[in-house]
Amino acid sequence: MSAHFEERSGVVPCKTPWGSWYQTMEEVFVEVNVPHGTSGKEVKCHLGSRDIELHVKGEEVFKGKLFDTTMSDEATWTLEDKCLIRIILMKTNREAGNCWASLLEGEYCANAWVQDQMQRKLTLERFQRENPGFDFSGAEISGNFAGGGPDFSSLQK
Repeated sequence: MSAHFEERSGVVPCKTPWGSWYQTMEEVFVEVNVPHGTSGKEVKCHLGSRDIELHVKGEEVFKGKLFDTTMSDEATWTLEDKCLIRIILMKTNREAGNCWASLLEGEYCANAWVQDQMQRKLTLERFQRENPGFDFSGAEISGNFAGGGPDFSSLQK
């Protein structure tokens, strides 16, 4: 469901010196630009439930404690076209209100505008899941969207 929503509505990336990262309600995606011609043997990647480490050609790209916990047994990385590393982390907390403010604690933080756009995106994704008959991919949202948006669960259907 999330992938289809993302295809139609785009992503809100947080730019970094090495590439970018973005998120959905369920996953965090990390895209790292590496020198063209990089081989898989030159990549050392550790994906823990609370930490991450990436080295390319013996050089540390990043290392640290993740903003929140992930399911390490479902994390993956791939090397695409010998120039892009794509890392996919599965969030443990998959609620719309769980919008990561940074990839690592205190590092690669989303600025206020990007953070706002990420939270709006996750709120719309939540609305899409709760209302599968509607298309929220091109919707705009304003008002109470922080923390996952308004709670409609107490309303009668």
